[in-house]
Amino acid sequence: MIWLLLAAGLSSLLLTAALRRYALARSLLDIPNARSSHTLPTPRGGGLAFVLVYLFAVVGLAAVGVIATAPLLGLLGAGGGVALIGFMDDHGHIAARWRLLGHFAAAGWGLYWLGGLPPLVVFGLHVSAPWLSTIFGILFLVWLLNLYNFMDGIDGIASIEAICVCLGGTLLYWLSGQADAIWLPMLLAVTVAGFLYWNFPPARIFMGDAGSGFLGMVLGLLALQAAWINPLLFWAWIILLGVFVVDATYTLVRRLLRGERVYEAHRSHAYQVASRWHGSHLPVSLAVAAINLFWLLPIAVAVLALGLDGATGTLLAYAPLTMLAVKYRAGEQE
Repeated sequence: MIWLLLAAGLSSLLLTAALRRYALARSLLDIPNARSSHTLPTPRGGGLAFVLVYLFAVVGLAAVGVIATAPLLGLLGAGGGVALIGFMDDHGHIAARWRLLGHFAAAGWGLYWLGGLPPLVVFGLHVSAPWLSTIFGILFLVWLLNLYNFMDGIDGIASIEAICVCLGGTLLYWLSGQADAIWLPMLLAVTVAGFLYWNFPPARIFMGDAGSGFLGMVLGLLALQAAWINPLLFWAWIILLGVFVVDATYTLVRRLLRGERVYEAHRSHAYQVASRWHGSHLPVSLAVAAINLFWLLPIAVAVLALGLDGATGTLLAYAPLTMLAVKYRAGEQE
């Protein structure tokens, strides 16, 4: 398994380099505009590298019996479908309504093969409502994949977030005695790490919608899969995803309240404002890693190992993140 992980990371690294050369040859560049957080034309679509390597490796894991058929089909259909939609959008344009319809279809497919959403404990209350859980599960997956698109706006941030969340999830599985479940998140972490070599500030290629949407969908599916293993693990994954969830949700709500068209491009997320205030992408992306490591991960461990209520832990984890969003005036016009 270690050799498989190393091979996957190296394959992602080399395939990203090949995609970068392809994008440069075909002039597939992200051209800066007034809404951009970068200043130089940069190749895009590099996320396809970790998408292909991850899905191919997952099939390999299923072939040797490491993962079951159901999660395999869920990941291939939902993750692959979202990546395909993003790839088509990266190379042309898909109307928002058709893109969103595809997202809902992919979310429904993934949720079906995971068996839906299990009963959860919310502030000590056992919540079990099959139809409501299905609706929540689909909305959760669609929101997560779209917020990942929103949050992929500066160099390295989306890659670093995915690696931190996956490694945190791997640690939580190990601490809870669920070592058999570590391979899917660990595999995603190493394949994204291969891409991060090219995406680390200053980025030499962007992942594009194919990569960011795929990450949002797969991270959502891994969180739902964790809920079936242990409901507390679901809350732990939600906590680990806190940086992206809080920034994207707070910004969206503020823009809605201001009457803005939320589907239009903008650069008013807290992380975008922070990168301008601090004059660089690097300190913001590294700050995201630090928040994950020193704040969110300890609270997630406390939920799993120390009996902290999952919903309470989530509110505790999100409170200072919300204060940061307020500080950086997320969702406000420039």
